[in-house]
Amino acid sequence: MPYLLISTQIRMEVGPTMVGDEHSDPNLMNYLGATKRNMLGNHFWEYYVNDAPRIVLDKLENCGYRVVSMTGVGQTLVWCLHKE
Repeated sequence: MPYLLISTQIRMEVGPTMVGDEHSDPNLMNYLGATKRNMLGNHFWEYYVNDAPRIVLDKLENCGYRVVSMTGVGQTLVWCLHKE
């Protein structure tokens, strides 16, 4: 799994940060301290942490991930990361 998407709401720059879905690497999610949840009305699971995106990006850099792109989509900030 060399690609990873993380996101947060613009009004929540201090967290929580969404870091994965039900198909994400469980070891990486454990390293990030992520919790798996299913929000009412969603038909999918997601992993999140209470950390700010900057903290998550620092942790992922230590694992070898690099930011490929970043964008804002509506009220959401999204980062795409890649690991060689």
